[in-house]
Amino acid sequence: MEHSPSPSDSREKTTSLLDSIHGPDDLKKLSAQQLPLLAEEIRQRLIHITSVNGGHIGPNLGVVELTIAMHRVFQTPKDRFVFDVAHQGYVHKILTGRNDAKLDKIRQTGGYNGFLYRAESEHDSYGAGHAGTALSAALGMATARDLKGTDEHIVSLIGDASLTCGITMEALNNIASCTKRLVVILNDNEWSISKNVGAISKYLTELITNPLYNRMHEDLESFLKMVPGGNSLLKFGERAKTGAKSMMVPSSLFEKYGLRYLGPIDGHDIDLLMKNLEFAKQSEHPVLLHVLTTKGNGYDVALQHPEKFHGPASFDPITGESKPSPKGTPPKYQDVFGNAMVQFAKQNPKLLGITAAMAPGTGLSALAKKLPSQFFDVGIAEEHAVLFAAGLATQGFHPVCAIYSTFLQRSIDPIIHDICLQNLPVTFCMDRAGLSPNDGPTHHGVFGIALLRAIPNSIIMQPKDEDELVDMMHTSFETPGPTFIRYPRGSAEGVQIKRRPKKVQIGKSEVIEDGHDIILWALGNMVSKAIEIAKQLRTEENLSVGVVNARFVKPLDKNQLLAQAQKTSLFVTMEDHVVAAGFGSAVIEALQEAGLSTPVERIGWPDKFIEHGSSEQALRQAHGLSTPAIKEKIIARYRHNLQNPIEALL
Repeated sequence: MEHSPSPSDSREKTTSLLDSIHGPDDLKKLSAQQLPLLAEEIRQRLIHITSVNGGHIGPNLGVVELTIAMHRVFQTPKDRFVFDVAHQGYVHKILTGRNDAKLDKIRQTGGYNGFLYRAESEHDSYGAGHAGTALSAALGMATARDLKGTDEHIVSLIGDASLTCGITMEALNNIASCTKRLVVILNDNEWSISKNVGAISKYLTELITNPLYNRMHEDLESFLKMVPGGNSLLKFGERAKTGAKSMMVPSSLFEKYGLRYLGPIDGHDIDLLMKNLEFAKQSEHPVLLHVLTTKGNGYDVALQHPEKFHGPASFDPITGESKPSPKGTPPKYQDVFGNAMVQFAKQNPKLLGITAAMAPGTGLSALAKKLPSQFFDVGIAEEHAVLFAAGLATQGFHPVCAIYSTFLQRSIDPIIHDICLQNLPVTFCMDRAGLSPNDGPTHHGVFGIALLRAIPNSIIMQPKDEDELVDMMHTSFETPGPTFIRYPRGSAEGVQIKRRPKKVQIGKSEVIEDGHDIILWALGNMVSKAIEIAKQLRTEENLSVGVVNARFVKPLDKNQLLAQAQKTSLFVTMEDHVVAAGFGSAVIEALQEAGLSTPVERIGWPDKFIEHGSSEQALRQAHGLSTPAIKEKIIARYRHNLQNPIEALL
């Protein structure tokens, strides 16, 4: 059993070798004998910072030796490292001069981004946050290098899960025709967030467990160690291994694509990694180095619970236990969805849940456990998930695609071309609609409305609380066309869920409070904020303020909208989405089409990429979207309209 660190021994160990590393050049000064100790110190550092801030601890523990070897062999920033997803880039940050106070605040306000970020360091040659992008980007860089006639190395680190992404396979198909110099490292740990699935995962398992090849390789190594000069020959062992493999094992998938295949090798053996990387560095053909690593390596609890420790919230570094939520904390939206999905699926065997490698995060783990025949994990393949759902829907089933809002962005074409054009009954449950504060701009789900509302046949709704979420699920399952339900990350509102859900009338809003001076039309999680603001405006400003739970972005409740617009001085829309082309824009369009000039104040995220931060509230504060700031903005606009009535109508 491996040692589980305590906070104290973590700080003691990071006072030696690690403190001497201020960049890749310092790493190269260490002896080979010092590198295992450095790897251990890095692991203690990783556990310490993620136990405080949360973060992708499992993936980073798995690539400690690999990242050390990469920086020993190559020279960034001249050489370019392109990490797929880049959630395993913490070690890279540590080795490139970022082991400082900002690392202690990683994923928090004022700290480093949790992914690689071009604006953060010259060593981050490419930013990412979604899977499958690294190989195409690296191939573009390699081709650009060839066109310019320069000599830098391009190294793409991809995970085995990224091979389920269509983009990665498209890139593989183009490597041999675009460049002769590219190093691809396949970090094979059998996991993405959940356990990897599908034919690619099975193929890699067969490749690394072929008994004929493994026995031959061991016998060859033993023989070379016994013969005179054998140790020298072992320096060329990778060439021998590759040649022997090609004789004894059918050519690998990667060789079919024109890459020279090396491996599989132990991804925790720094010396072996460096020898293979040196060979790949000298190759005049594209090379794929197949590296076997263990997710969570060096930390007992992460090894025992790899799914949980992919990207946990803060945790106890000794026990691995998550810090408990305060008593009375409402359930998370994902859990409400997951539990409701099980109940609906029990009643309807035609209801099927689909996820793209995100069963725990979406809540579909509950369905996988209770009704496995009605659950499908397609791997990191969102486009396929949508098309797969389309095929199922044509045969009388009702698929439910549970995909984070930010990841559903990757599927817009099949949503248009295959789902909405054919008007198929598929429900899309878009978790993380709004901010994902610690993860930052690659993970915020603030573009979904703008991307979807122009598509014919789409019905877009957002519940104000968990009870309404279940009602909307019930409604969507009874709807013979495509429906999209958005809901935010984290805790719900804490309301009681009815025993029997009610069907929501499509396109019908809910008037919560009547008013005529100002009317707040709020969407989803902004409804509770609208109720609070309205109460304050009535008390502090003596204004008549109405509140409406919009429920639907498309179709809008135009009857209610137009009726209220004719009697109010100011219409306010509130959404957890960018204001550009969002819910507020839809309201303005509806008023303009009806010939009404009622002033509209749109409350939402600005037309920019929102940075990461410690919490949603911290980011709202930074962008003028806290509840007090929204209230002041509404008052200022209302007073301005009273003083400038003609201008307000323009």
